Amino acid sequence: MISQRAIESFVGLFLLASIIALLTLAFKVSGLTSFFRPAGYDVTAEFDDIGQLKVRSPVKIGGVLVGEISSISLDPTSYKAIVKLHIDSRFKQIPDDSSASILTAGLLGDNYIAINPMYSENYLKNGDQLQDTHSAMILEKLIGQLIYKLGNMNKDSKGSDKPQSTEPPKDANSAELEKIKDVKKPAAHSN
Repeated sequence: MISQRAIESFVGLFLLASIIALLTLAFKVSGLTSFFRPAGYDVTAEFDDIGQLKVRSPVKIGGVLVGEISSISLDPTSYKAIVKLHIDSRFKQIPDDSSASILTAGLLGDNYIAINPMYSENYLKNGDQLQDTHSAMILEKLIGQLIYKLGNMNKDSKGSDKPQSTEPPKDANSAELEKIKDVKKPAAHSN
């Protein structure tokens, strides 16, 4: 038979293991898995619109995690977002002419930065800036533009005061055909 003291010890160990597991899970979900920054180098990129990009968002190349966003600030003169990327030291051979795009994980997922390597023989180093950047596509803006265009199409089809032409519109090819028809044919020489 197991003594009361042994049962209490097992329950205590189980409770301690449960607390450690919950803390580990909380740190994984919140992105605070490492208290110390891994060795690497910092690169900056300027974007017109960063969408919902956050500090500690991932930086990926081909879907592989290569770093994270360490800070986001606003340039007071150009009003562009300056994003500082911390790249892991294992990834030292990223060409310096690479482009950076803000993408969304899934349809409504979190934003992250995808680096698309190019062909330069020179590699990014600490303090460099990515010149070719592509801002985030904001779903709300796209929906707004679609609604605006649909509204204008309905207005044009209902309230058009211009008489509709029955002739098809002329394009460049039909204009060229008319020029050819207008050219006079040379008279046949008689022998």
